[in-house]
Amino acid sequence: MKVQAILLLGLAFSVPSLAQNKEEDKINAATAVLSDFNGIQIPAQLVQASRGIIIIPRMINGGLIVGGKHGRGLAMIKREDGKWSDPVFVTITGGSVGAQIGVQAVDLVLLFKSEKSLMNIEKGDYTLGGDLSVAAGPVSKSASATTDYKLEAEVYSYSRAKGLFAGVTVNGAILDVDVRANTGLYGSKATVQSIFTESNISSRAVDDLRKALDEFN
Repeated sequence: MKVQAILLLGLAFSVPSLAQNKEEDKINAATAVLSDFNGIQIPAQLVQASRGIIIIPRMINGGLIVGGKHGRGLAMIKREDGKWSDPVFVTITGGSVGAQIGVQAVDLVLLFKSEKSLMNIEKGDYTLGGDLSVAAGPVSKSASATTDYKLEAEVYSYSRAKGLFAGVTVNGAILDVDVRANTGLYGSKATVQSIFTESNISSRAVDDLRKALDEFN
């Protein structure tokens, strides 16, 4: 009986730890995506001007004439003090129609003009290109480019394809909250707004992610 009790106690403590490690892996993957894009594609000025960001590492994008996409990633907003919030985990799902053949993993970054769209994501699904206007983001090979960007679109998208596609279309894709992932890292009482505005977890993975964003400056 004592052995069983010890095993059960160990399991109780190990499950949350494993869940947190899984979500921290997602954060580390998002940091790697930002590092790959920095100075190569996304202009620093656009990151500075944006009020929110979504990073989807290795979104699966594939199809034969009628394509589909699905990915899990995270969202962050800039707080009033100019610092990036803790991440909220999100999902993206949707389809597209066109001449496309193949299956590939695509790194996707979405920059938001306003934080309000992300703050309200918990109230229901958002359709990119429907509820939120999306435009392909301007590309700069130098993070020190001096172009002054004015955020005319609500969302700017960047993608890095590793397979047969030259890029990815996100119009029609749906954004939603990944409740299970958020619960795994923050607990069941956490909400999107509380994570964005109040949460300040002690995590090296989150610190590295913020540092990657700050390095665009």
